Amino acid sequence: QHRSTGSMNTIHRWEGDEFRPITSSALISEVLASSRWPGLRSDSRLGFWRRLFNEAQQTHEEVHAGRCPPEKGQEVFQRLSRMVLSRDEAMLRLVNRYLGLSDILDIRDRMIGIGLIGGKALGMLLARAILRRHFPEVRDRLETHDSFYIGSDVFYTFLIRNGVWWIRQRQRDPDTFLEGLEDAQSRIREGRFPDYTMDQFQAMLDYFGESPYIVRSSSLLEDAYGNAFAGKYDSVFCVNQGTREERLRSLLDTIRQVYASAMSEKALQYRVTRGLLDRDEQMALLVMRVSGDRYGDKFFPQIAGVGFSFNPYVWHKDIDPHAGVIRLVFGMGTRAVDRADDDYTRLVALNAPTRRPESNFDEVCEYSQRRADFLDIAANRFASGHFLDIIKETPGIPLEMVASQDSSTWQANPSSHRVLTFEGLLSSTPFVEDMRVILRTLEDAYRSPVDIEFTVNFVTAESYKINLLQCRPLHVQGAEIAKLPSVTVDDADRIVEAHGAIIGPSRLVRLDRFIYVTPRLYGELPLARRYEVARLLGRINHHGHRAGARTMLLGPGRWGTSSPELGI
Repeated sequence: QHRSTGSMNTIHRWEGDEFRPITSSALISEVLASSRWPGLRSDSRLGFWRRLFNEAQQTHEEVHAGRCPPEKGQEVFQRLSRMVLSRDEAMLRLVNRYLGLSDILDIRDRMIGIGLIGGKALGMLLARAILRRHFPEVRDRLETHDSFYIGSDVFYTFLIRNGVWWIRQRQRDPDTFLEGLEDAQSRIREGRFPDYTMDQFQAMLDYFGESPYIVRSSSLLEDAYGNAFAGKYDSVFCVNQGTREERLRSLLDTIRQVYASAMSEKALQYRVTRGLLDRDEQMALLVMRVSGDRYGDKFFPQIAGVGFSFNPYVWHKDIDPHAGVIRLVFGMGTRAVDRADDDYTRLVALNAPTRRPESNFDEVCEYSQRRADFLDIAANRFASGHFLDIIKETPGIPLEMVASQDSSTWQANPSSHRVLTFEGLLSSTPFVEDMRVILRTLEDAYRSPVDIEFTVNFVTAESYKINLLQCRPLHVQGAEIAKLPSVTVDDADRIVEAHGAIIGPSRLVRLDRFIYVTPRLYGELPLARRYEVARLLGRINHHGHRAGARTMLLGPGRWGTSSPELGI
């Protein structure tokens, strides 16, 4: 009685005579992780699977009590690892080194269905385990994760129940892999789940209450060595507002959308290019609480970003590419991961965090982030808005950590002269050193450069929580800096030259063909004539082509864009 429908399934804090809802992801996940939550209701039909886990639980307890040799526990762990974690030998080497039987038992309590948890989920768990062992000082600064795993066999059962299995089988043939895609995706989006799976979906939904979450693809091939599948499968945010029936319907629609993306032309073409069409690509799902807090009717993390343990953006001699680089945004991390055409991010070389490509504050203002993404609680949808508008409507954000002011003009109107620079975060906290050690530790464990996704939320004025959302091997060409020979070119033979920052490693390459589109002249063409240029370039590019020939294309804007106003 008298409960608020907007927070009736939310954990509350008792303060005097009032109960206040807790909306901070860091606090909610910590409270629930330390509680005696009984785990998901297991599927009573799965006798073999349940028996294996019961035996694993018993073995774990006996090893812990000294009644059973550790080798027995390791034997059970290795058996279950191939059933739950991965079948990739490179990933299994990391699994055997950093995870144990207790980790698999923790997964069991948060797993819907059976099967493997997929590459994205495994990468997140491995990264956290690696840091716990090699960088224990960061443990208290890591936000607790309380994710759920939808096993890969749920995907297969769903395909069979909804008549998609044989379409899926034809996709393993290079001659027929694009046949029936529309029919398959239509059946997936209208598909139904068995009752025993629905019971577990509802238990997971009740655990999250009204907290926003994201359903992330976590296929078997995803985020493994050499196969990032970056952007090929969908990950979808659920604001998770409304009645329980509405929230359940949204969850089911979201899961179906991610399943459908596994059979998209984009994903299948990527598998063809990588020679993976005949591999068994099952789609598991990782369901994560969205990191952040509620500010009025908006929900978002204060800071989000991506990090690379190898920095290809060496724009100054002081920058060490092996120190790593991060890309920071205010609000949801979508603008750091996918990059927005209409905006910028803050790029930070971790060995020279104050070094910027811009030469003065006017340039910093011009190339700073202006728009931010958030979850609109009132409208129950993903949204974006101007940074200055957001901070006016959302008190409680640590502006001194994310924004700077132009001291020459701010007194007239302080709020309108804030610029997202993240200088406070970079200069007055240990965040830069934390990220350097995190990336170096993960790279050493993977024996390969890595890239990560993360969020940062301040829980007090001085302390923050880092949520490590993803980790995967990063394929880097030219990671070793080559020593280039000196080159002398006569003025008469010099076609084009550039001075200033060069993004990426340098190369000395002999060209067979050089195609240059003059920016000034191209910019004067009407849009219809720009399509003619594209068609002409296509004919030139195909004429006289031979294996191994190198062509350089130089022109304004983007190459290969479908919008001629953005480039060619």
